[in-house]
Amino acid sequence: MLKGIDPLLTPDLLWVLAAMGHGDDIAIVDANFPAETVAGATLSGKLVRLPGLKLSRAVEAVLTLLPIDTFVSDPVRRMEVVGDPDTVPLIQQEVQRVVDAAAGIALPAEGIERYAFYDAARKAFAVVQAGDLRPYGCFLIRKGVILAD
Repeated sequence: MLKGIDPLLTPDLLWVLAAMGHGDDIAIVDANFPAETVAGATLSGKLVRLPGLKLSRAVEAVLTLLPIDTFVSDPVRRMEVVGDPDTVPLIQQEVQRVVDAAAGIALPAEGIERYAFYDAARKAFAVVQAGDLRPYGCFLIRKGVILAD
């Protein structure tokens, strides 16, 4: 346990967040996502599990330390609903509120087709899997920079 750090940020997750560089993506996904398979193909090969957590809470914890990239047009991406890409399920709406609150501005998540999302997740730095059983709780968040004062 560390003072001032969200207790959900495990040692493995802290390592992942610190090791990521500007422009690296982190995949934060639900319990249904093929996380073990996809994580093995990521840059770090790391899968961090946060069992029993709602996806929005996992994202909230990560965003206490991870700056979101403001130099790109799509720093947050979400998996689209198969056959209905314009639908934004409740789990995605919850995460969107967390992202917007952390960023201090609206950063609408861009939709990515399911299989294209899997491909993009394989190119991420690591995968974080929450225990949320609701489908389509799959996001990619690009790490930004912390600017000097």
